[in-house]
Amino acid sequence: MFGIKSKRESSMKETIRYLAGIAGPSGFGSNSTAEQVTQHCSLFIPSNLTALITGATSGIGAETARVLAKRGVRVVVGARDMKKAMKVKEKIQEESPYAEVILLEIDLSSLASVQRFCSEFLALELPLNILINNAGVYSHNLEFSEEKIELTFATNYLGHFLLTKMLLEKMIDTANKIGIQGRIINISSVIHSWVKRSCFCFKDMLTGKNYNGTRAYAQSKLAMILHVKEMARQLKARNARVTINAVHPGIVKTGIIRAHKGLITDSLFFIASKLLKTTSQGASTTCYVALSQKTEGVSGEFFTDCNESSCSRLANDESEAKKLWNNTNNLLHKRLRQAAIGSSSSLYS
Repeated sequence: MFGIKSKRESSMKETIRYLAGIAGPSGFGSNSTAEQVTQHCSLFIPSNLTALITGATSGIGAETARVLAKRGVRVVVGARDMKKAMKVKEKIQEESPYAEVILLEIDLSSLASVQRFCSEFLALELPLNILINNAGVYSHNLEFSEEKIELTFATNYLGHFLLTKMLLEKMIDTANKIGIQGRIINISSVIHSWVKRSCFCFKDMLTGKNYNGTRAYAQSKLAMILHVKEMARQLKARNARVTINAVHPGIVKTGIIRAHKGLITDSLFFIASKLLKTTSQGASTTCYVALSQKTEGVSGEFFTDCNESSCSRLANDESEAKKLWNNTNNLLHKRLRQAAIGSSSSLYS
């Protein structure tokens, strides 16, 4: 009983802190903007840093790209819609004429597209200091990727897992060459805590069994945190100069929120919208973790409102993280091997 009461009191304090915008230990809080949290970073940010951001054609991804570019970081935008990406680039360079923005096409739901993207990026022979796994989808109806994997899981988690796997050695090599720690950031959500252990089954998530859009989205965000936990452990074991953390951007009025709107009444949406963060507030935690000196050496953590926060018991389960990691690696090995064999066969058909 005492534990439940203590948890409720803690939750109440967090809610009050959020609504009031009270700053945490970092000096920032829910009302802080991306520009505010990076305002003094340019004083110590080395030149020629390169950040790769997925899903940066709108919302917090586009704002993250804009602010990083404004702080002098070379930005590589991984986008599915190249027309939207070009508009983002033009807008960034209107504000920051000397900003270097590179556009590359990627569909995170497609393993083949992720492979092509990584080959194209590596061919540029650029350093890679910051990787922000930001792209995300929410689908009310059950849909599948070209590899016949449930779309939300394929896009939000699986594609980013493969992307990170294929670019990790480049990040480690970059960090060793220039002596600056690399940073990987997975965009997650507090709704990861809605997922029950009994509902977190790898096979069911792949096939979309008993599909529910909100649950699928929450499961993908839990998977992103478990990815962080296991990868942080492995990076530490390797003494690699790369960190990885998860970020909850807050509830921001983006396309994903609009996709949920049909599930609640207009009046409730109006009330809820008053508690939503602006896009710049939503991008603040990502930018803080990406550039702040205070996050140097911090790895395997979950950040909310620019401060370290707690995640669910399931998200902290080391055995669950290892199991998901192994299942994912085995799946990717099988699917990519099948694709390679299919491609080789077609050459001789």
